[in-house]
Amino acid sequence: MSAPLDSLLDLLDLERIERDIFRGTSRSAVVPRVFGGQVAAQALVAAGRTVPADRTAHSLHSYFLRMGDPGAPIVYTVDRIRDGRSFTTRRVVAVQHGQPIFHLSASFQTYEEGLEHQAAMPHAPDPETLPTAAEMLPRYADRFVDPSVMDRLLEARAAVDLRYADAPPFATVGDPREPRSQVWFRTNGKLADDPLLHVCMATYVSDMTLLDSVLLAHGRGGWTVGDVVGASLDHAMWFHRPFRADEWLLYDQESPSASGGRGLGQARIYTQDGRLAITVIQEGVIRTPRD
Repeated sequence: MSAPLDSLLDLLDLERIERDIFRGTSRSAVVPRVFGGQVAAQALVAAGRTVPADRTAHSLHSYFLRMGDPGAPIVYTVDRIRDGRSFTTRRVVAVQHGQPIFHLSASFQTYEEGLEHQAAMPHAPDPETLPTAAEMLPRYADRFVDPSVMDRLLEARAAVDLRYADAPPFATVGDPREPRSQVWFRTNGKLADDPLLHVCMATYVSDMTLLDSVLLAHGRGGWTVGDVVGASLDHAMWFHRPFRADEWLLYDQESPSASGGRGLGQARIYTQDGRLAITVIQEGVIRTPRD
């Protein structure tokens, strides 16, 4: 296992300070705030640690309320909303400096048989043929507004091998494209056989690129090139089938709408053998900078 992955796993291993209260820390982020995927994953860890082991997460719905301070601990308080015969519901509030910064509701279910169908996996190139972040990012270093951006991006992605199937937004500034984006991802090392860990790791990664398709539709490069500013507003995920975050997952993303200073991204995550594992929807603030 790589040292960056070890560090990320430590980040997700929350300190339990009361029966339903947990404390987490933050790591250096690409932007000067707590990374949204981190707080979402930590909140899901907190919820999952209050649920029987035979119940796995099947959905989460969350709102980003305030910018997180990466220099301060985050306290996660879990409310045990319901423990039914098949389903368990938890609500989590993340607090910093006495104020809520994030709210999550998550539902867990015991395994059961039922009707089965799924959308077919779209075509995508073999992930092993695509460039790694270390191979791809230096090609575009001259487009970043800050020379340190590339190093921060590489550091943020050291624990996760994330590979673009097509050119990322910052590579095609000024050239509007179809609002679709595909990336393959997996952790840079094996994970323990804990379903909650794999679900939380996918939650962490899911916030990295989902709004790329919004940018592509308008030929915008993103915050790295300084032609938009923004932040995540809400995030929802449905976990359909078992998967491993240390094996290749295809993140197929698109944007059906942007309006009112907001952009919507929706996506499906597939295992490499074609099983639909996760559906993701996120809306974010996306604004063009004012002079």
